[in-house]
Amino acid sequence: MLKLFIGFAVFAALAMFVILKGGSSLDMGGEKHGSEAIHASPAEAASAASAPAADASVAK
Repeated sequence: MLKLFIGFAVFAALAMFVILKGGSSLDMGGEKHGSEAIHASPAEAASAASAPAADASVAK
């Protein structure tokens, strides 16, 4: 029983540490769909989307 309590306390302390370190950027809302799912700025998303196409044309 003591091991169970100690394990829970350690896990709770670790969880609180991670949550506090995440700050305001931590999103616990679950999965996002549609326009809410985009996490990068439009410029970063455009460059990331064009990078695989450029690599594919070089490989030929």
